[in-house]
Amino acid sequence: MTEEKLRLGVNIDHVATVRNARGGTTPDPVRAALLAQQAGADGITAHLREDRRHITDSDIEKLMEAISIPLNLEMAATDEMQKIALRHTPHAVCIVPEKREERTTEGGLEVARDENRLAHFIAPLRGAGCRVSMFIAADRHQIEAAHRIGTPVIELHTGAYCDAHAAGRLEERDAELEKLRSMATFAHEFGMEVHAGHGLTYDCVQPVAACPEVRELNIGHFLIAEAIFSGLETAVLRMRVLMDEARAGR
Repeated sequence: MTEEKLRLGVNIDHVATVRNARGGTTPDPVRAALLAQQAGADGITAHLREDRRHITDSDIEKLMEAISIPLNLEMAATDEMQKIALRHTPHAVCIVPEKREERTTEGGLEVARDENRLAHFIAPLRGAGCRVSMFIAADRHQIEAAHRIGTPVIELHTGAYCDAHAAGRLEERDAELEKLRSMATFAHEFGMEVHAGHGLTYDCVQPVAACPEVRELNIGHFLIAEAIFSGLETAVLRMRVLMDEARAGR
């Protein structure tokens, strides 16, 4: 396989979370996106939730105008979100599961049980030129279903791996990592592009980054949290270095 640069997408949702906690205009997620871009991010990810708990419609409009790197719009598979995506036609849309009561996305999308609806949902998005991905568990049946409905990209949910690592459950961590690796290979053999994300930190990113089939990592909460202490540019730069080192086998 020809080695390609591993892309870093920076999710700026939780800059908006802090802003919305008090109201007003600061901190500005667009400013965060521009700082991440300056620090070497390859894309910006933003999740426009149904309840608008962090990113808002106006944030999406401003991001589309301000950044020069691709915008990845995370969204649920609803009519409202489809209309918004078709109006803005961002570079990419990632279809994610969404529950109002969850703090963060708790698992992968259930593609295998909803193939027909999702196939019809993504068709106009692909027709408009958006790169469509599905945020799914590292599960053979979900990957096969995503392939059947014509999804060109999948993003593997790394949460179980990251949680096991943080809790020191090493056998579970290693089993989850092996699952991510094997399912990345499985999806790649279908000709699908493989991304990964959710919960990745400095401490656990490198084994995932070293997986040659993974083309992009999307990281948000940890980088925004680190930015409180070191600044966003420094946080992004350090993550970029760790990813590049892992990819180079160092």
